[in-house]
Amino acid sequence: MTDSLSVLTALSLGLLGGAHCIGMCGGIAATVGIAGPQTRAPALVMLLSYNGGRILSYACAGALLGGLGLLAAGGTATLMLRILAGLMLIAMGLYIGRWWQGLVRLERAGNLLWRHLRPLASRLLPARTPAQAMLLGLVWGWLPCGLIYSTLIWASAAADWRQSALLMLCFGLGTLPAMLTTGLLADQLRRLLAQRLTQQIAGLLIIAFGVYTLPLQGLLQQA
Repeated sequence: MTDSLSVLTALSLGLLGGAHCIGMCGGIAATVGIAGPQTRAPALVMLLSYNGGRILSYACAGALLGGLGLLAAGGTATLMLRILAGLMLIAMGLYIGRWWQGLVRLERAGNLLWRHLRPLASRLLPARTPAQAMLLGLVWGWLPCGLIYSTLIWASAAADWRQSALLMLCFGLGTLPAMLTTGLLADQLRRLLAQRLTQQIAGLLIIAFGVYTLPLQGLLQQA
């Protein structure tokens, strides 16, 4: 599954999901980007450290879930993973376009893990060094997020922990423009991503990725 198109899709998912990322993590990114009197590192260094940790957490989650997908690999199991991946992308597109918010249920399920990590994240605020910012990103990357969860399920269809980790890494890199500019207080990009039309176009493109991912030929052969 991991080819140039899949990598491009992963990057695009992160980029197109920028509006959601701003809503979920924009506040913390802005906080990290504000250099306080006890912060010696430049704002950009702090933001890169925070986002580096966040993206690394996505890659780790991809490796974990991709390993589970590898265990399930095999004829029918692989086909079912591809179907699930395509359906999750379609659900993500509906979520980003604000036509259907069913992925919120996935976020609620993630609260079981987040309630244990939240105290650690709180202790790391405010981040005063790049190392603290990176550790904060590592923790914050596990914040319950329907966009991340759906991308994880899609990436796990690669049925290889290395490929799944790579796809999640690319997804995280795709989120960087929105997160860096938000942290550096670029209001113009935030306003653009918050526009309803922008969100609908992004949602439609993600839905198209989902339709492409569905193994329609395999389903026809099974029928």
